[in-house]
Amino acid sequence: MKRSAHVACVRRLLGRFRVVGLLGARQVGKTTLARQVAAAAQGPVTFFDLESEADVARLRDPLLALGGLRGLVVLDEVQRRPDLFPALRVLADRPRGARFLVLGSAAPDLLKQGSESLAGRIAFHALAGFSLEETGPAALDRLWLRGGFPRSFLARSTADSAEWRRTFVRTFLERDIPQLGISIPSATLGRFWAMLAHVHGQLWNSSELARSFGVSDVTVRRYLDLLASTFVIRLLAPWHENLGKRQVKAPKVYFADCGLLHSLLGIETRRDLEVHPRLGASWEGFVVGQLTERLGARPEECYFWRTHTGAELDLLVVRGRRRWGFEVKRTTSPSVTPSMRSALQDLRLDGLDVLHAGEHTFPLAPRVRAVAASRLLEDMPPLPR
Repeated sequence: MKRSAHVACVRRLLGRFRVVGLLGARQVGKTTLARQVAAAAQGPVTFFDLESEADVARLRDPLLALGGLRGLVVLDEVQRRPDLFPALRVLADRPRGARFLVLGSAAPDLLKQGSESLAGRIAFHALAGFSLEETGPAALDRLWLRGGFPRSFLARSTADSAEWRRTFVRTFLERDIPQLGISIPSATLGRFWAMLAHVHGQLWNSSELARSFGVSDVTVRRYLDLLASTFVIRLLAPWHENLGKRQVKAPKVYFADCGLLHSLLGIETRRDLEVHPRLGASWEGFVVGQLTERLGARPEECYFWRTHTGAELDLLVVRGRRRWGFEVKRTTSPSVTPSMRSALQDLRLDGLDVLHAGEHTFPLAPRVRAVAASRLLEDMPPLPR
């Protein structure tokens, strides 16, 4: 599947920076995307796979191996060799030479050496799983059930998709995490990850999880940060300002991929999903993820809002002086609630859209629309810059 928008973005970044980091979870399609970028590049292209012993041997002296190359150089699975970043800093400062596309399955804060060595010299692009823009709205239910990992979404059957995701979870815990130099036992992290599935879409409560898990608050926060840094968990920051109301200041926890959420909840079929008590939370996380992708909203522009008196907003996007609000409802007959009115007034929203499971988009009130999730691409244009 051609991921044209991501290819265009990476190429644009390569035109401005000597080093570009393409980051995302394992198996999300980074290598395939890099090959699509390479196919559109002018000049020579050189690939290094850092899971290949032969390529690792070629890079024993990175300045010697990389210094004479021209065109585009792709370094796959760079989190296995963070010691390469100082060499990339030297090469990036030379007036002429190659441009580097580095692919990693860990966020820059987990690769501290790399982020410090290349500060000001590298741009990052995050790659998630397939979105509705890539699969088309007809695949909405399939994308929701299976998630966006290419091999899960494109599997021949629902059973094959579920089996791939179970294997992914096991491999992630038993192989990928240890390869990052993290010594948490796979069974321990697996139990924590499964516990997070039951609080998907809820406020982060370290004390409650620590009691349930029998460890300290600091320990469970370290586990959470690890899963967020490897792109399997997404944290949505709270918005708070001086409103004369007590506002929640803890983040909300979402699985980055709803297919993985369903695997850890034991959901394999659409029937399983429809009768599961976490149906509404699953729908909310899926729609919020697709919505932010469609809007082109950066992570630092996205928040949720909640007061201690019960007023809340599932997604608040702040860009400059403008603010847009979004609510997600698993219903076919949405209506304006007192909570929405409070958000409109207190947050001074430019508009509020209610994403619902029905078929039509229509106005609910001044500055409030009901938008069908199935019509997200038609009725929700990207936000203005």
